[in-house]
Amino acid sequence: MRNLLAGTVCLWGLVGCAGEAPKGAADGGARTYRIAVIPKGTTHEFWRSVHAGAAQAAKELGNVEVIWKGPLQESDREGQISLVQDFVTRRVDGIVLAPLDSQALVAPVRSAKAEGIPTVIFDSALADESDIVSYVATDNHRCGALAAETMGKLLGGKGRVILLRYSAGSESTEQREQGFLDALAKEFPGIEILSSNQYSGTSFEDALSVSQQLMLKFGDQVDGVFTVCEPNSTGMLGAISGHEELAGKVKFIAFDPNSRLISAMQDGKVHGIVLQDPVKMGYLAVKSIVDHLNGKPVEKRISTEEFIATPDNMHETEMAQLLKPPQYGD
Repeated sequence: MRNLLAGTVCLWGLVGCAGEAPKGAADGGARTYRIAVIPKGTTHEFWRSVHAGAAQAAKELGNVEVIWKGPLQESDREGQISLVQDFVTRRVDGIVLAPLDSQALVAPVRSAKAEGIPTVIFDSALADESDIVSYVATDNHRCGALAAETMGKLLGGKGRVILLRYSAGSESTEQREQGFLDALAKEFPGIEILSSNQYSGTSFEDALSVSQQLMLKFGDQVDGVFTVCEPNSTGMLGAISGHEELAGKVKFIAFDPNSRLISAMQDGKVHGIVLQDPVKMGYLAVKSIVDHLNGKPVEKRISTEEFIATPDNMHETEMAQLLKPPQYGD
């Protein structure tokens, strides 16, 4: 699957835009399914890779039009709810959704089902899964545990660490946070948590500000840091890089790659990056909703696996592909 998806995704004619005539309608071909794919946001590299996977699925299936639209800010819960409601009004055939809030998106998904429009959830779970077709995602609790295991080994089982949280209500990052804390408590009781109650916010700028405050407060005490997604990892990198005495000394485990984090790992400022497979996630989410529409059985929970890249393995083929997955527009 990974080799299949890792190639460059052809854009022209691959993903239809809202308002276009359904493919096959004019020439009597098979019906085209209109699938709304709603990510948490549209600016970060992770979502562009999810988009690439969704587009690849549409290309392979042939009779699928993916309509990609998400809120500009990953804090815009009301905006994402409005998008779901709008797509229900437009009578799409199915919705693929990464909910910004595990509670707030339950009712919109239930309303979509009541209107005969099924939903596949990806990336981050809903609090109530009774109205969804499937949940396609990484095992986020296991991701947090992977970060803890790597941190524990780097510190030799002793030291003081900071966990920087992301945003309240984001189920995926909450699972990563809890997985990290659970694994440290169980496997490395000699490691002390200096701070685990700070939220970075959803933008790089907010994450940088919170991270700078944490480094000012704990910089002379901290031995390790774990951040739980791309924007707060990048913000923390900026804060650590601003202190020459901390860069490289503090063991830093990030989550989700981008070019800055990868370069920092090559330079010894980042010691691990927990990885998902966003292309596979987008691909399987679209394929699952279409399978459901075609009356095929779909598993309720579909795992897309989890990994951790380190300076030692980052150049291995599989890790290199996951560190730089294709993005929509490549």
